[in-house]
Amino acid sequence: MHRNTHALTDGEFDLLIIGAGAFGAAAAREATLLGLRTALIDKGDFGGATSAECFKMVHGGIRYLQHADVPRLRASCRERTTLLRIAPHLVHPLPIAIPTYGRGRRGRAFLGAGACLYDLLTFDRNWPVRDPARRIRRTQLLSRAEILAHFPHLSAPDLSGAVVFEDGQMYNPARLVLAFVKAATSQGAVACNYVEASSLLWDGARVCGVRATDRLSGDRFDIRARLTLNAAGPWADYLQADPARFGQFERAPFSRDAYFIVERKPTSSYGLAVQGLSRDKDALLSRSNRHLFAVPWGDRTLFGVWHRHYLESPDTVGIDRDEIEQWIAELNTVYPALQLSMNEVSFANCGLVPFGDTATREELSFGKQSRLIDHRAAHGVGGLVSLVGIRFTTARVDSQRALDLLLQQWPHRLDRRRAARESESRALPGGAIEQFETFREQARREAPQGVESDTLDALLRNFGTEYRAVLEHGADERSPAVADKVPDTATLVREVLFCVDREMAVRLEDVVLRRTNLAAGKHPGSRALRSVADAMARRLGWSEQRRAEEIAATERVLARHHARSLFERHDRDPIREGSGVLAKALA
Repeated sequence: MHRNTHALTDGEFDLLIIGAGAFGAAAAREATLLGLRTALIDKGDFGGATSAECFKMVHGGIRYLQHADVPRLRASCRERTTLLRIAPHLVHPLPIAIPTYGRGRRGRAFLGAGACLYDLLTFDRNWPVRDPARRIRRTQLLSRAEILAHFPHLSAPDLSGAVVFEDGQMYNPARLVLAFVKAATSQGAVACNYVEASSLLWDGARVCGVRATDRLSGDRFDIRARLTLNAAGPWADYLQADPARFGQFERAPFSRDAYFIVERKPTSSYGLAVQGLSRDKDALLSRSNRHLFAVPWGDRTLFGVWHRHYLESPDTVGIDRDEIEQWIAELNTVYPALQLSMNEVSFANCGLVPFGDTATREELSFGKQSRLIDHRAAHGVGGLVSLVGIRFTTARVDSQRALDLLLQQWPHRLDRRRAARESESRALPGGAIEQFETFREQARREAPQGVESDTLDALLRNFGTEYRAVLEHGADERSPAVADKVPDTATLVREVLFCVDREMAVRLEDVVLRRTNLAAGKHPGSRALRSVADAMARRLGWSEQRRAEEIAATERVLARHHARSLFERHDRDPIREGSGVLAKALA
């Protein structure tokens, strides 16, 4: 992957995809499997917004039992299975325990019956996952003593036990997006980050591409394509703010989904579901309130997800201290033994997803499915379809649906069945692993001297079978030693250079927040930022001013997440606003 904006102006593409989050990246892979000449652009980095900040869950659809939506349940389960199969280094099963109390809707009989019904409806959930460790197990019923062994602080007089179901968890959502992008580029797609679609190009009533702006250099150019997929997420509506062609502009409702990370080591490998204070008003059958989750992630715990109807610009989305204090108070109310405090919070994340209409904080109408708009049918505009995704899990299948709509306007016949089979079975880059534990044991035996186990495990998870290329990258007399690490971290310097040379990391925040584990739930520290900036400056020829600007810009991004900085909102982001100083430095 090499960033080459000139390739975007090299003739006409069959398909242009705007937005390289999970849905745009998956669509690019699907398009290349169909043999379409494809371009993929994003105003930021790949997976740099909602996709990177999701709750890291790969949902198998059990929640859709409440809505009696069996087709959506089955589709989610099938997509979870596909991700477990094609990205075994990045997705793994996660058991989740729901404590039960007394009888009725809070009891084991009621909840266990629902979970067993889910097992029946997803009888083929592990076909064809070969690795036994990656298969989703059936429902388990735990006794009071068994659930207390996992969560000793759950003790309550009416606790009767727990129902355990399994879902999936992503190790690093941004790298899963990147894996889809790498799959597309390996098949000939042209992908560029930090390229913004400023406006649509027209041929009569038909979209024929976009006028684009390189946000690093300021250059403007046209990208021409026969078909265009607008997958820009919460920014998608703004590209269509043209009343003459699309009617009166009205931004569809979005939810700001948020969670936070605490420096509390998990007591169990299980996640835990507890009932919050809000209700899903559209559920046909449910317990009294919607569940919140405490989920293990490495040596930390994730708590979420909280939803808020968000009407402001997606460029200003964030979390403030008061909100986290409210969430902690809610958790301590519904789960008194937890006794969380603000000083335990290390990071907070949020992103925007489609939402239903809602009137109150307590009665929420959650988004049910991705938004898919055929603008030819809706507005008489040819060559354009919009896809605003709602669940990372369904990115692949929803992108297929969007392409199916677009390709109704394609004059040539395509082998869609073959492409669909390859999409479900072909491993993403780094994912050609039969059994992950066997793969890990072999890697440990072959690891170069000095590469510690935590460093190696992170490499295996982030890069899969490509980890060897990372360790061997730039192996000459001028390169850092293979075991040299970024100060105060477990990340190798060679890993940083690999991300720059082979994965289109062009800004400091790309490496720190998305390509590596440097900012995985924490601030990596000033020494680490300076060290990575020095390595990138030497590789990319940055001036001292550019290096300083990159560090400052990354600190601002981290400040929007890092607990010590949550006392103050940091809405100004120079790469989004195009501030003069940084724009000149980047150029």
